[in-house]
Amino acid sequence: MPMPIYLDNNATTACDPAVVDKMLPYFTEYYGNAASKHHRYGFLADAAVENARLQVAQLIGAQQQEIIFTSGATESVNMALKGVFESYAVKGNHIITTKAEHKAVLDTCQHLEKLGARVTYLPIDSTGQIDLKSLEAAISPETILICIMYANNELGTIYPVQKIAAIAKKHAVIFMCDATQATGKIPVDVEKDGIDILAMSAHKIYGPKGIGAVYIRRKSPRVHLLPLLDGGGQEKSLRPGTLNVPGIVGMGAACSLCLENMNGEANRLAGLRDRLESALLSIEGSILNGSAQNRLPHVTNIAFQYTPGAALIREASKSIAISTGSACTAASPEPSHVLTALGLGEALAHASLRFGLGRFTSTEDIDKAIEILTKTVAKVRSESMEWELYQSGETINPGDWQHPAMV
Repeated sequence: MPMPIYLDNNATTACDPAVVDKMLPYFTEYYGNAASKHHRYGFLADAAVENARLQVAQLIGAQQQEIIFTSGATESVNMALKGVFESYAVKGNHIITTKAEHKAVLDTCQHLEKLGARVTYLPIDSTGQIDLKSLEAAISPETILICIMYANNELGTIYPVQKIAAIAKKHAVIFMCDATQATGKIPVDVEKDGIDILAMSAHKIYGPKGIGAVYIRRKSPRVHLLPLLDGGGQEKSLRPGTLNVPGIVGMGAACSLCLENMNGEANRLAGLRDRLESALLSIEGSILNGSAQNRLPHVTNIAFQYTPGAALIREASKSIAISTGSACTAASPEPSHVLTALGLGEALAHASLRFGLGRFTSTEDIDKAIEILTKTVAKVRSESMEWELYQSGETINPGDWQHPAMV
């Protein structure tokens, strides 16, 4: 049975064969513990780790010493949010974020609220953007952290990071950015962008799963975090434990490939994304979620009005690997929190599909996906009472089906 067309690259990406080749020797030949620096096995492992640290730093414009390896972006987010909350408790307990953040941020913030944190969750508008005036107005003397993602994982919306950083700096507040979906896809530079803490993950950029990194600024300002774990002293005692050398090597290799190919890859994927999007938006009752402006080149999110969401995803998934939102919330029966924050009703949020194109997506994949989805939407609607009523001109649950773009 052939595998479905893969258009879920926001959830994860295939590990690039070139990355796998770099990793393999560190499983079987150079398998030393990077902390065992008194012999050649350990020395070679440590050298590989430091080379990868440099490669990660180069991708985001950081210094090598500012990169701490973790198990992925979720751990990086936890380390940053919890570390700042504890380390800066003497100043205050207020954190500002948005309603459209990844669950790694939202769930961690909710945990911190139980420990005494005060968290402001900024809304997004119908295009997926935040209001900078509302952001600045939310800052108080007790604000210790602004945590806003670089680009949204469901809509592809790119946030005005440099303007957010300027507001944070003006008020002497640390700016943390979950850049998991942006790094390797578009230029990210922590110095130019004014980011103090950044979270990222290798498996979103054609590297292995189970490895990520957090950038922590060393000066102007120097950011201090308290560690989540104790024992061993690795990674400057911020993330102790034996280092995943093959994974780290893979992450470094993935970062280098992204840095080398980013511009050409972005242009190619934007063309394919637009090809897919144009065709699907020509289907009656389909609407773009978010904005066509200022977004990641490989992402689109489309709502299909009067189309039962469960049937739509069930039928589409037979031939296309696709999602209705973040992989981390796929098991939840609730609609995407990002789409509801956008203003969509529950029914329309469930009838929205996120498309994430990637390095190995071909023109043939896109053309086949267009054909399949066009037939799938027609089939699901033909069996749908909602579509039948809509076609007859009757009004059905307008609150559920109305899209903010149509208001």
